[in-house]
Amino acid sequence: MTTMADDAAVGELSAVDFIQLQQYMEYSTMNVKDVLKEFHAGGKLVQYRLGDTGFSLFLKSYLEVEDLPSDLCQHLYRYFPMFPPFPWFNLQRHTGEFFHKTWRFVCVFSDGVCLKAVSCYFSVLEEGKPRDKLEFTFKLYDKDGNGVLDKPEVDIIITQMMRAADYLGWDVTELRPVLEDTMRAIDADNSGTVTLQEWVLGGMNNIPLLVLLGLKMAEKNGQHIWRMKNFNRPTHCCVCEGMLMGLRKQGLCCNVCKYTVHSRCANKNSVPCIRTYVRSKAEIGVSAHDWVRTESDSCRCEHCHKKIKTLGGKRCVWCHVTRHDECVSLGSSECDCGPLKDHILPPWAIYPLVKEEEDSESFEEGELTNMTADGNFLHITPVPQTHPLMVFVNPKSGGKQGERVLRKFQYLLNPRQVFNLSNGGPNPGLYFCRNLRRYRILVCGGDGTVGWILDAIDRAELVMSPPVAVLPLGTGNDLARCLRWGGGYEGSDLTETLRELERAVVVPMDRWSVRVVPDNPQDEGDPVPYEIINNYFSIGVDASIAHRFHTMREKNPQKFNSRAKNKLCYFELATSETISASCKKLNDCLTVECCGVQLDLSNLHFQGIAILNIPSMHGGSNLWGESKKDSEGKDDRNLPEVITDRDMLKMSSQDLSDKRLEVVGLEGAMEMGQIYTGLKSKGHRLAQTSQITIRTNKALPMQIDGEPWMQPACTIHITHKNQANMMMAAPAKVSGFFHLK
Repeated sequence: MTTMADDAAVGELSAVDFIQLQQYMEYSTMNVKDVLKEFHAGGKLVQYRLGDTGFSLFLKSYLEVEDLPSDLCQHLYRYFPMFPPFPWFNLQRHTGEFFHKTWRFVCVFSDGVCLKAVSCYFSVLEEGKPRDKLEFTFKLYDKDGNGVLDKPEVDIIITQMMRAADYLGWDVTELRPVLEDTMRAIDADNSGTVTLQEWVLGGMNNIPLLVLLGLKMAEKNGQHIWRMKNFNRPTHCCVCEGMLMGLRKQGLCCNVCKYTVHSRCANKNSVPCIRTYVRSKAEIGVSAHDWVRTESDSCRCEHCHKKIKTLGGKRCVWCHVTRHDECVSLGSSECDCGPLKDHILPPWAIYPLVKEEEDSESFEEGELTNMTADGNFLHITPVPQTHPLMVFVNPKSGGKQGERVLRKFQYLLNPRQVFNLSNGGPNPGLYFCRNLRRYRILVCGGDGTVGWILDAIDRAELVMSPPVAVLPLGTGNDLARCLRWGGGYEGSDLTETLRELERAVVVPMDRWSVRVVPDNPQDEGDPVPYEIINNYFSIGVDASIAHRFHTMREKNPQKFNSRAKNKLCYFELATSETISASCKKLNDCLTVECCGVQLDLSNLHFQGIAILNIPSMHGGSNLWGESKKDSEGKDDRNLPEVITDRDMLKMSSQDLSDKRLEVVGLEGAMEMGQIYTGLKSKGHRLAQTSQITIRTNKALPMQIDGEPWMQPACTIHITHKNQANMMMAAPAKVSGFFHLK
């Protein structure tokens, strides 16, 4: 096995390069296995397999980027060895005879970068099931297809995994002996070669290797959900009780129970993780503590009230009480799930049904992840007087915040309640709670993620429509602002968010159908992103800025990895739009009808038209503004279908539930900035209506809920679809005279 020093001699990959690579991979939908097919016989890139541009084309195809930075491509090229150290790579390696004999096994770019090394490295970093990755790397390195690997081939695979681990921040000095021990044990029959069965079995039983390959949600009861962690304070291993030493990620920690071990101790007989469901229906309702080892330096025993020494006590995962080891059996065994009992779905509320008893007409079987290892579906019998919380997390929202939020909720709640939207979308979670009547949903992501969940709820045809709350992880988060959940999660204690959910009220929110009919079906335009409006629809200046931003992010995703960078880019684009005024004289390009009444735009000089469902746009701008109070207190139920009278519009307020849309005109990017900063109170109120038809006579930029596209001449119909139950947080307490909105 080669060392990191050997790797460095070939070429260094800086931390900046690695971060840039990871960001490209987050936006890519391709996997290594599919890209490789294009370089083999019959593939569209087969002619480049030995060409100078082959490596660059591989990266562009895999990362789905046309203008990949040349310096990153060169750094990656130099990073990989010219040839892997196979025994048969000797003096013949540059001859035509060599390539003739070995091409079907080895793909080499230009001067000799081996595609096996590149592919193995990338497959470790990309998302996917560990078993699939192990099988892929085996087949990749099985040079003659005889179904076995020799030791040099196995060592090369581990070398690439070590490269990935090094740049993921692992303490590889501890990982290396663990993997070397695994390699010695993986050859179960001591034959000197490794079969596919031995390779997969050995890999699936090696915890550090599984974590490196991207271990996902636990399939078995009592299975830890491991991750590498950097410990900033003295921490002890729960197996050997020694200190976790090192400057980088020193050990493994379970997301659920916080059980902590050295990498070298992970494969030893550690204490199993907590149960996430009970084995039979007879155990339903029988509450009991689930004790796990904990470092309790500052804790006192709940039973005897004496201080607990390091690793001398245990903590209940559900109610978080701590006891000495000897006091665990002395106190009460019943658990009430503590302060978060209204949200927690404890294991004694979930039990397995045999597969044949399940009625799965609404969902495909492949979408059901709440299944036990022996093929039984999980069924919920909730604890009375509680409102279990189902958490849906988009890990790609908010930079790395989504991943941290996912881990935190796996610790605070039953991990069976927490769903990673990257693993099958929302359907598995909605299927799991399909028969419940008293539960809530928390969406952790941006406004687009919220819309995704609401659409899935519509299609799922659930017994009841659950109320939906939002933990904002996106950039604009306009819907979260309107529902008082804030403009963005800043890393605060999530237990406070759960307490706020208990005080929140349910409000219905209007949702609107959008139908776009092109004047000429042959005209080429971007696909319409959504068929439903939850927040807003707009044409013109703001959509133009959003479309330019979207195009730039698609080309260079690594430059848009934080809210601050995104807002700065928006500001720069808005400034250039103010100068160029690309959407001036918009009134000559479209007509707007509200319930059959055409708005008179002839004397108005707008660069944008916004259709609003909520009182927030562009990350916090209230384009409709505050309304004057009507002393007579008119009843909204008696208002006409469409309001265009200026005096009536001055007193018309926005409401999420009034089945009406607000139409606002925008003079330009400068006015948008003035409204956002508070220098101007509102845009130009044009109408309040329950139905809208817009006709355009040229291609114009448009956007729905922040997703822009360029639309050729068309007719747009907007009608009321339904109402979704949303959770609105209680008003925040103002602690002083000055506070941010």
